[in-house]
Amino acid sequence: MTSPIDPATVRRAILSMAGSRGPGKTFCPSEVARQLADDWHPLMGCFRGCVRKLAREGRLRVSQRGRVLSPEVPWHGAIRLQAGDHSNGE
Repeated sequence: MTSPIDPATVRRAILSMAGSRGPGKTFCPSEVARQLADDWHPLMGCFRGCVRKLAREGRLRVSQRGRVLSPEVPWHGAIRLQAGDHSNGE
């Protein structure tokens, strides 16, 4: 059994991936989750919460099929992430 991964670790990992990809480049949340745990599927609920908070802060842009999604409405299906307008340093 693996130990649970806290939201702060998830947040740092997401921001690190966004920073390493650079402006305009997207990635899937599961790419980050796979780096944190072999059994990454259970992490996705925590990831969605962290992603939503980072989007509200302007640190991430969330999109689906090329359309930017609001962090204030429910999301369904696969999403892509990229650095937001306020993504510099934590």
